[in-house]
Amino acid sequence: MFTGIVEEVGTVRQIERHGETARIEISAEIVTKDTVEGDSIAVSGVCLTAVRVNADSFIADVSKETLDKTTLGRINAGAKVNLERALTLQTRLGGHLILGHVDACGKIVELETAGDYSTIKISYPPEFSQYLVYKGSIAVEGISLTIARLADEWFEVAIIPKTWAQTNLSYLKPQDSVNLEFDILAKYVERILAVKKM
Repeated sequence: MFTGIVEEVGTVRQIERHGETARIEISAEIVTKDTVEGDSIAVSGVCLTAVRVNADSFIADVSKETLDKTTLGRINAGAKVNLERALTLQTRLGGHLILGHVDACGKIVELETAGDYSTIKISYPPEFSQYLVYKGSIAVEGISLTIARLADEWFEVAIIPKTWAQTNLSYLKPQDSVNLEFDILAKYVERILAVKKM
């Protein structure tokens, strides 16, 4: 489980395809500290298990499901990715609860900057509209963000200077795909109501 507060931006060193799966190596200096083999690391919102940890990088295996349903299926060496270690019971929950289980990919429709602040408009698959609410939480590329505007086909998030500087958002441009994870609490409420109707 994660908070959506990115610890550092890593760089994909290499990604080796093995049939329908892959192995990825990512340069990192902060998330490798106190991390051991078997620990979880969110990579642009995707929960991966570190199978090897070095002082300046880690390696993880990527399943077919993850390659098919996230941006990791189209990523190349040199790409910038957001990194966060799994939370502990001592961690402040500065964002919101994120599982690292990406629901869908969205697409950047528009990116505007005014002074030090930016806004990003992102399209999303319509079948997930019930999980989005104005001023609600959403994870974009593993970043805990608040929905500032909401329409039937898109939502908009406001980005503060610190988030812009410490995540991969500054490397993205219109038409780029992004990983989306919708609020887990909304999914549980939906499931509870569905079961009660049975």
